[in-house]
Amino acid sequence: MAINVDKLNHILQNFVSATNDVQGAALVTPDGLSLASTLPVNMDEERVSAMSAAMLSLGERIGGELSRGSIDRIYVEGNDGYGVLSSCGSDAVFLVLASKAVKQGILFLEIKTALSELKLVMT
Repeated sequence: MAINVDKLNHILQNFVSATNDVQGAALVTPDGLSLASTLPVNMDEERVSAMSAAMLSLGERIGGELSRGSIDRIYVEGNDGYGVLSSCGSDAVFLVLASKAVKQGILFLEIKTALSELKLVMT
């Protein structure tokens, strides 16, 4: 079954525009290829996609080695905000970029909702 890329892009665009302090989002394959994205213009989509897939893969391996079970999310905190990586089933990685002002609890809830929508389109 073919993936509806237009629907994926629509979900990402709605997520970014409707969620306070979210600056961008992308859905990538575990191999690091972009399926859909709404990233800031100054970001290299191919590089971000490859790094996102690699980060989640490495995080899953670390979680296993540390006996922490399956990984729910990985996030990177920097001076200018957050990058949150979540597994979207076995076929995709969901990346969200948020500003430092974001309320993390609300962000994680919104990510969970978006993941549900994305998974429906992916199946």
